[in-house]
Amino acid sequence: MPNSERRQRERYTLRIPLRFRSLGLASDKSEHFTEVLNISRGGFFFVTSAPLQVGMPIEATFRMPAELDGGSSHETHCRARLVHAKPNAFSDGRMGYGAEIEAFIEPRKVESPKAATLSREPSAPKTPL
Repeated sequence: MPNSERRQRERYTLRIPLRFRSLGLASDKSEHFTEVLNISRGGFFFVTSAPLQVGMPIEATFRMPAELDGGSSHETHCRARLVHAKPNAFSDGRMGYGAEIEAFIEPRKVESPKAATLSREPSAPKTPL
């Protein structure tokens, strides 16, 4: 019988906090918080009670472990697609999902209030009354 293992990258069993939201027209737009249970450079497995379906795209944020990058761990933002589901992954009814990373996303830069103040145009000089 052939081996159905499709993984091509080394997978690490780690518990990493995960924040995600589903994308698409019919998806729940709220943010969900859970944990990644195992991860590779190409994907991750997590459990959730969120209403998800295989094939659905998600946007996720988690801390990429140093073991995968060969450097230090860092916060990672990515777009991924759910490629498989494991029903009843936990006794509390949550389902497990395997997500394949499609693209890494640069974090959005938020301008600090001080920087916003500095970038304003100078006001006109005040004239005496």
